[in-house]
Amino acid sequence: MSQDRSEAGALEPAEFHYKLPQRFGGQRPGAHRGTSLGAGQQFAAHRRLLDQPDPRRIDLRASLRDVHGDWLVRIARQRVAVPVHALVDVSASMRFGAQRAKLALVADFVEALGHSAFRAGDPVGLLAFDEREREDLFLPARHSRGIGSVMADLLRTGSDAAPATRPRAGHDALDGLRACAARLAGRRGLVFLVSDFHGMRTEALAEVLDLLAPATVQPMLAWDPAEAEPPEAEALLAISDAETGVRRTLWLRDSLRTQWRRTVAARRAELHALFDARGLPPFELIDAAGRFDAEALTRHFMESVA
Repeated sequence: MSQDRSEAGALEPAEFHYKLPQRFGGQRPGAHRGTSLGAGQQFAAHRRLLDQPDPRRIDLRASLRDVHGDWLVRIARQRVAVPVHALVDVSASMRFGAQRAKLALVADFVEALGHSAFRAGDPVGLLAFDEREREDLFLPARHSRGIGSVMADLLRTGSDAAPATRPRAGHDALDGLRACAARLAGRRGLVFLVSDFHGMRTEALAEVLDLLAPATVQPMLAWDPAEAEPPEAEALLAISDAETGVRRTLWLRDSLRTQWRRTVAARRAELHALFDARGLPPFELIDAAGRFDAEALTRHFMESVA
């Protein structure tokens, strides 16, 4: 579960476990299934002792059954470390939240990610975007015990200090997302794509997902419960679009609440269809109580990856 920030100095960050559907190459030992042969627990093949001179791995039973009478040694697949990146939307809409800003909860997540990646032996880095790539929030992937806290502090400081800027005409968060995705294009690894995806066209999102291949992408849907469920009381409701600054006043009647719920359900179904078609089931970053649940993310990976 997420940690109370008032007790952050006394509590260890939340931890979750992730796994990847495919094997990865690499030389740095880690926790993920690798393609390289070397020290490991997963049997791959037998080799002749003359070809693989390591007497410690002689398989006596296999050697006795060998028709050529050769001494055989067991060869295993090596488990490797995989680079992990958090690709985070820091546009104006991510500063909304009924109890806590969505970006603050994302900071809880990246802190847990840094802790979890360090425990798994993986390097982890941060990229952020609004209408452009946020170079001031960039951290290259590194293996460090405190990298999660550094990434979280960057997001929290950026959220507190930076005013919610309005996108320039003809520009939106997709421009910044494309710039960040281009930096990771062609690299293998695990990418957590964290956003509310508000205003992002699914066709353009599909192009970004293609650009991120061959990495494994885990979409993280950051919706506050107040966005998905309208208030129950019938009253005047003053609303403001966080991205454009447009203000409106609406009478919140039953028909409008019904339309609200239908629009939310349609958008959620649209995003799920986009990601599911690529075998990338999204995870709801914020639960019904308005918190990040690390245990639920572990279950998501265990259920999604056989």
